[in-house]
Amino acid sequence: MSAEVVGFSFIILGILLIIAKWIRLAVPFLQSIFLPSSILAGLIGLLLGPEVLGQFDLGLFEGEGVFPESMIEVWSVLPELLISVIFASLFLGKTIPNIKKIWGTAGPQITFAHFLSWGQYVVGITLALVVLTPIFGMNPAAGALLEISFVGGHGTAAGLSGTFSGVGFEEGRDLAIGLATVGVLTGVLLGIILINWAARKGKTEILNSPDDISDEQKKGLIKKEDQQEMSAGNQTTRSEVIETMTVHFAYIGLAIAIGYMLLEGFILIEEALWAESIELFVHLPLFPLAMVGAVIVQIILNKFIKKSILDRDLVTRIQGFALDLLIVSAIATLSLAVIGEHLVPFFIMAIAAIGWNVIAFIFIAPRIMPNYWFERGIGDLGQAMGMSAAGLLLINLADPKAESPAKEGFSYKQLMLDFIVGGGIVTAASVPLIVAFGPVLTLIFAFVIMTGWLILGLLYFGKKSTN
Repeated sequence: MSAEVVGFSFIILGILLIIAKWIRLAVPFLQSIFLPSSILAGLIGLLLGPEVLGQFDLGLFEGEGVFPESMIEVWSVLPELLISVIFASLFLGKTIPNIKKIWGTAGPQITFAHFLSWGQYVVGITLALVVLTPIFGMNPAAGALLEISFVGGHGTAAGLSGTFSGVGFEEGRDLAIGLATVGVLTGVLLGIILINWAARKGKTEILNSPDDISDEQKKGLIKKEDQQEMSAGNQTTRSEVIETMTVHFAYIGLAIAIGYMLLEGFILIEEALWAESIELFVHLPLFPLAMVGAVIVQIILNKFIKKSILDRDLVTRIQGFALDLLIVSAIATLSLAVIGEHLVPFFIMAIAAIGWNVIAFIFIAPRIMPNYWFERGIGDLGQAMGMSAAGLLLINLADPKAESPAKEGFSYKQLMLDFIVGGGIVTAASVPLIVAFGPVLTLIFAFVIMTGWLILGLLYFGKKSTN
């Protein structure tokens, strides 16, 4: 494949994003549901590609759609590359507070978020044992799809493509991305409905209505008089020596390289000790270990480099750029044929995940959160539907002036959530674990941990009531 094709593939992704942004500006409904431009761009790419337009007898577009097969091939491998960039960016340039402060501020949200995540494993694996495998003949690994897709989101779903293929569950990639899309599309809409319900029923400590949101917020724009001069981040190096952006990208690359070496080391250990009976690390993707690599890089920088080399804002912008491209390319290369082949199981899994999230939010969150249960819990609900950004958006709608600890707690919570579930080590290993140990043992393990988080939430945080 030529460099020309690869470069042009990125250009077309950019064009799709711009078209999506224009459409979003012109359609009020898309603004009211806060649909991300990246998802809309991916849907446009899907419609114009071989899965939709290519199915019609239109001469020039027959079989391929607007995009040539070589471009689709480039897009199909991008998510697995970009997810490592995203996870390597999670902790770079970040000052990590002490555990006592994290737990004191975010403990209830950490507990509820873990309960939601492990509960999705319990619901998903139970579905696989009772319905998906015996009735529809699906791979038992389908039990992990709910947590991978809804808590993990598009990045995790696409990043596990190699893992799905490695265990003979190739359709898992398309089902996971499809479920992640359903999760995001319904997540914010359900969140707004719940905010209106809570405001009417007096269940919020900070009353707010989405009707108060300005047109600029819905459109994703800022009024000219409110615009502030802003760079991508602070300049930490002199450009005549090396550009600051280059330095940040280099450190992300270093984190990924360390993660790669760790993964290869684990694979060698596995091959030497137990590979003949159980294979785990050979199916583990790179991205969770890229996150470990980032933590190692940050610790070394904190210990040995006195000057501030990494700017967190710039790292976050690189991460956001990678996420936008990942979502567009993942959705644009989605196989509708695979989803169509498993349409009934697909809807069963989607309804089960959404139902679990909403029921847990309404009945469990108030009993775990000692104060501001709605403002805290709505963020966890949004993230559990597929995107951290959706969680922050819902917190901003429910608590626009940050009068509650919800937003601060949400940020701290990520430090003790993302490393484990929602794309972390457990999420990445969930499919190999089900294949290696079987769905029953994995279900028991997930149920015990889910119950542990529930008991902690009810008996520890639930007994507190101070504001």
